[in-house]
Amino acid sequence: MLSIRKISAAGLTYRHFARYRQIVTILFKYGFENILGAFKIDKYINVGLKLISRKRRELMDNHSRPQRVRMALEDLGPTFIKLGQALSMRPDFVSVEFINELSKLQDMVPPCDFPEIKAIIESEFNLEIDEIFDFFDITPIASASIGQVHKARLKDGREVAVKVQRPDLDKLIAVDLGIMYHLASLIENNIAEISFIRPVKIVEEFTRIIAKELDYNIEANHLERFARDFSDDPTIHIPEVYRILTSKRVLTMEFIYGTKASDIKSLEKAGIDKKKITCNGANLLLKQIFDHGFFHSDPHSGNIFILANNVIAMLDFGQVGAVDQQSKEDFVDLIESVVLQNPFKATRQLLRITYWDKKPDIRRLEKEVADFIGNHLHKPLKELNISLLIQDLLNIVSRYKLRIPPDIFLMMKALGTIEGIARRLDPDFDMIEQAAPFIKQIKMERVTPQRLSDDLYTLTGEFIQFFKQFPTDMMEISRLIKEQKLSLRIDKKSLETIQSANNKTGNRISFSIIIAALIIGSAIVIIAKTPPFVFGMSFLGFSGIAVSAVMGLWLFIGIVRNGRL
Repeated sequence: MLSIRKISAAGLTYRHFARYRQIVTILFKYGFENILGAFKIDKYINVGLKLISRKRRELMDNHSRPQRVRMALEDLGPTFIKLGQALSMRPDFVSVEFINELSKLQDMVPPCDFPEIKAIIESEFNLEIDEIFDFFDITPIASASIGQVHKARLKDGREVAVKVQRPDLDKLIAVDLGIMYHLASLIENNIAEISFIRPVKIVEEFTRIIAKELDYNIEANHLERFARDFSDDPTIHIPEVYRILTSKRVLTMEFIYGTKASDIKSLEKAGIDKKKITCNGANLLLKQIFDHGFFHSDPHSGNIFILANNVIAMLDFGQVGAVDQQSKEDFVDLIESVVLQNPFKATRQLLRITYWDKKPDIRRLEKEVADFIGNHLHKPLKELNISLLIQDLLNIVSRYKLRIPPDIFLMMKALGTIEGIARRLDPDFDMIEQAAPFIKQIKMERVTPQRLSDDLYTLTGEFIQFFKQFPTDMMEISRLIKEQKLSLRIDKKSLETIQSANNKTGNRISFSIIIAALIIGSAIVIIAKTPPFVFGMSFLGFSGIAVSAVMGLWLFIGIVRNGRL
């Protein structure tokens, strides 16, 4: 199992040292020397760095910080490219401008030599490659940082695509992960203005992601799950996995002949019904999200092939997302509130699907959401640009330091990508109209007898658990109080606020007591007919009543002005 090897300066091997020097050189080249200063690793910087100073100045003058981060990651190689791609899907870690730039990272590298690929296949299955395949094309049809894909033919004549992992990749990545973790720790401990992005947590999360990508059995599981989900849908084809020829480092699946969804001319030449495949393609993603809660999170045109009879095939299931029922319902409510132009509800739904360190200014956020709705909903729904709408929504989220859970972000991104492909195939395509039946279905599921029964059962169970646990919790609190281990932290400002509120309350109570005393005393004076008299009524008693009336009115006005009775 791949894990982070935590290294210190004393634990550096020659390989670590050489890689460190390369990383430092690239960071300096792209203008991140402020980070190097905080790391106190000047000894890694040699005279050769000064030779790139001129180019560094040009890069800093002509490129933004996010652009330079992307360029640096590309120079740093496969592991760092994968890190950038992972961050491009994590709005809870990085801001929108970095997400947009990191999304441009290209994962294309020169292929490995065939003898290395042959050795991996033979070691995985303990067979000679000629014993496994009747034909194996030594030239790959695709090559990326993790692995490359070759076309082959089995002994029974079936054509397959064989994805093979690069040799010694886990060792190379382990070195980079160790260095990443070391650098992240230095950042978190030395650079306050960057530490808030939690670099150590980013590296730990990335380690889990890359570990999954290095195990092709997981991608095979994804393929088989999608095949089950769409087994009764004749418009969708998921490539078959050959489990007997699949391992951690080799994935063998059915070879797909088709036309890429982006090749409009070839589709027209083949007589493909573009409107039909647009509708089917959109339904494919909507079913994945709203029916199954498990979706392809990278549905770009290179991963979508059109087969004969307008059948759609999807490839590359390494990146997937999953959403639970509650997330789907919250997302549907957000979309509905935007479409119905209800900024109050839209703001509340946005807060439901996000989380934050500090609660935002709700009124300001609601005003921004209202402006956002006004900017997009002034035209017919079929003219709505989902990608642009999502982009603007993410900008609002970023400004208010809200965090969108990764899978909800991937769902939004996938919807935007599919809409972009659909609009190229059919300019009149309306994603909102296409999604309407799925949205209605999600809303109807809330009021089915089974759902209501399940919710009531869950709620009852939670209440029972609460009442069973409550006495234990109270006893624990009492024990902590007795042992003087329980304390409250109240800052000075909070105390001043409490004191001010108490003073106001005390003043009002005192005022009320005086008024009540005046009324009672005046009433006694009037009843006792104490002279002098005015119009047959005791002057002292009448005066007391009048004063108490004025004081009561004054107290009432003061309470009303504060907005609380």
